[in-house]
Amino acid sequence: MTNRKRRLKKGISSLETQIEIHKEKKKQAEIYGKEELVEYYDKEIKAKQRDKEKKEEMLRKQKG
Repeated sequence: MTNRKRRLKKGISSLETQIEIHKEKKKQAEIYGKEELVEYYDKEIKAKQRDKEKKEEMLRKQKG
């Protein structure tokens, strides 16, 4: 079970990093007026946040 917890924590950390990267790219797209990219990054950020929440829930169940 320890490996699963470690893998979940690493996955959560990775998703947090990806969310930050996408937020930065979204800001750049807004600056350059690329609306289709802004929409894309919004969708990606939301999807990654959902994935992160699922992993956090799985981690809570592992501890409980």
